[in-house]
Amino acid sequence: MTLTILLSLAGGLALLVLGGEMLVRGAVRLAERMGMSPLLIGLTLVGFGTSTPELVTSVQAAMAGSPGIAVGNIVGSNIANILLILGLAAILAPISVGSTALKRDGSLVVLSALALIAVGYLTTLNQLTGAAFVAGLAGYVYYAYLQERWAARTGSADHTAAYDKGQALEEAVPHMNEGHTRSVLADFGIAIAIALAGLVLVVIGGSYLVDGAIQLARAFGISETVIGLTIVAVGTSTPELVTSVIAAIRKHSDVALGNVLGSNIYNILGIGGLTGIISPTAVPPEIVAFDNLVMLGVSLVLVAMMYSGRTISRIEGVVLVLGYFVYLAVLWPK
Repeated sequence: MTLTILLSLAGGLALLVLGGEMLVRGAVRLAERMGMSPLLIGLTLVGFGTSTPELVTSVQAAMAGSPGIAVGNIVGSNIANILLILGLAAILAPISVGSTALKRDGSLVVLSALALIAVGYLTTLNQLTGAAFVAGLAGYVYYAYLQERWAARTGSADHTAAYDKGQALEEAVPHMNEGHTRSVLADFGIAIAIALAGLVLVVIGGSYLVDGAIQLARAFGISETVIGLTIVAVGTSTPELVTSVIAAIRKHSDVALGNVLGSNIYNILGIGGLTGIISPTAVPPEIVAFDNLVMLGVSLVLVAMMYSGRTISRIEGVVLVLGYFVYLAVLWPK
């Protein structure tokens, strides 16, 4: 029984990650052939790419009647992104915070967390709140697009988190946007096939991951919310972990920071919004009472670190990672 559950979790996660990469590769190639600018592709298709596992998992969990996994995945991913993933990146290479755009994006991370807290206290993730979240994300991406165009014209290196999120995946997956010499028709067919195959793998992987999480909760008497906040959240954050660590190793620490900030914005506004639109779900009371507040708290800590100095040091990275293990110790049933 336990082996079956572990295989379901591991297999689902592997399919999610592989399918997400294939979906992005196919979509990017198709967008290039349709004449989309590399900047717009990076801010939208590539930027959303590493969030595909969270999106599919949360939507499928909500449709399966498991709000603890659906919302816990979003909140837990944001907490893990800051404490675990950014902490590890800072340990590998101190993170410079010279960009005023990233500081503005840090404020949006806090505002997004406050928006989800307000939804938890006042209403549910439904079509109305979901549409408001998605509209907020669309406005942010449009702002980021204008900001990046201005940066390109002026020669500024002041990039937004949305840009860095796309850049992180491009660095982790070499030749993501390289040109292709096949005929337009053949390349369209290949691009569509890759994207569709990735979509199928993502959907199947999400189903296995959600089923495995539900079975794990039932088998060990652990709440679905705890499973969603921990195992599922860390699992679906694997793309962010890989891309941020690679960026840190390559001494592109600003990209690692932007990747985390962008992911947290996308998670709440994009994934939370689409989940509410597709399958309305309530925010579990235990998340409202504790985990949402932890998410807000660590977001504020991150912004304070960003504004207090020019770098997030290795020592601060250690503190962040230790903070994540303290969170797990408090959360996990004794």
